[in-house]
Amino acid sequence: MAILLSVILFLFLMGAITIFGYRRYAKPGRVLDQLGGATVAVESPLLTGVEAQPSMLVKITQQIGEKVPVSPQDVSVARRMLVAAGHRSEIAVRIYYGLKVVLCIALLIVAFFTRDAITANPVLRIVLLVAAGLAGYFGPGFFLDHMVSARQERLKLSLPDALDLMVVCVEAGLGLDQAIRSVSEELKITHREISEELGLVTLEMRAGKRRAEALKNLADRTGEAELRKLVAILIQSDRFGTSIAESLRTHSDFMRVRRRQEAEERAAKVGVKLVFPIFFFILPSMLIVAAGPGLLQIFKYLFPLMKSYGQ
Repeated sequence: MAILLSVILFLFLMGAITIFGYRRYAKPGRVLDQLGGATVAVESPLLTGVEAQPSMLVKITQQIGEKVPVSPQDVSVARRMLVAAGHRSEIAVRIYYGLKVVLCIALLIVAFFTRDAITANPVLRIVLLVAAGLAGYFGPGFFLDHMVSARQERLKLSLPDALDLMVVCVEAGLGLDQAIRSVSEELKITHREISEELGLVTLEMRAGKRRAEALKNLADRTGEAELRKLVAILIQSDRFGTSIAESLRTHSDFMRVRRRQEAEERAAKVGVKLVFPIFFFILPSMLIVAAGPGLLQIFKYLFPLMKSYGQ
């Protein structure tokens, strides 16, 4: 059992070091090599629809996900969540359900072989197996929710910059469609998420969809409340013929004011949130430092004196 735990720990550390080394050194080095070479216009997968060839592990996970019995409602919800997280591939849903099954089986195997080393209680062994299986099956769902929330937060933070750039484009004489396309091209490096979403809006309008429908798809695709407000403003401005630049500038100022107010609200809550850490961790330490020497002196002199008087 000790050898098995050692092998599992070694494989885990090897995988973590490999992933860290790839992301920290190999991938940036490859990007630098590409930047240092000849400049070639490469089409984005978002525009061409060409995706990288999946690896063998991804293919196996996809095949497992195809065999999972899932209702159409669950598939629709999962696809919406994956799109909101930025995964728009056709095989994303199958890989998602396949990953849930693979993680469930893997954690069950790990828990089965390590249950003797963890506990000797037979009831806790069964609970450990059940907990490992549930964690493996529902873990990807929680991680997907975290990815969606993180992406929505990045979209929210990048929206004021996109609005300012859109105002500049509109005031320079561009139409709203051209302004959206220009903003999506200019923000590819600094704000990749908002650039991809605006690029999809441009592609949908090129494909023949009405502007209002493409903007509504943007709001439904991301699920971000601020983008929904922006879409409503753009549709109303286009419908009633009001100034789009003024509406965008007002909304951008409103978003910055609201962000500052949210920061002030979070700062005001810090004092209340620090009560419990101070009471349970800092205050006992301060009492030990402040009252500790006095208590030691009491124990050293007063108790023996009281004992002598008692005799």
